[in-house]
Amino acid sequence: MTEFTKLNLTLDTGEVEIKLRPDLAPAHVERIATLANEGFYDGVIFHRVIDGFMAQGGDPTGTGMSGSDKPNLKAEFSREPHNRGVCSMARTMDPNTANSQFFICLDDATFLDGQYTVWGEVVSGMDAVDALPKGEPPRNPGKIVKATAE
Repeated sequence: MTEFTKLNLTLDTGEVEIKLRPDLAPAHVERIATLANEGFYDGVIFHRVIDGFMAQGGDPTGTGMSGSDKPNLKAEFSREPHNRGVCSMARTMDPNTANSQFFICLDDATFLDGQYTVWGEVVSGMDAVDALPKGEPPRNPGKIVKATAE
């Protein structure tokens, strides 16, 4: 496994830098970084953005019903709280179904603690995340222009 420490997202609303947390979720960090460096996230929209809660993206179809062709990941739950700026994996009701979809907390969402895999935290550019158009789905969704991990 390569040791990734940072995910850079160029959104159509601005630049975002995310500190990766392999100490919390090594398999999920590896997946996010691999998909980013393969270009999987480039052009993908944020299909669900709920003001005061979170922005969700990572589905290449933009519907929230799909993911990558890679196998689903086993949950790597931790005690890390879902505070503003925390990045976590989306999943179905089955905790072991995280694949490529993720969300960024727009506000504290500690009711999610211990139920979703935290893999990173926004260290700069939260204003760009806040600026994403809201909606489920947004009328004119914001998108990831480019994603790279290092």
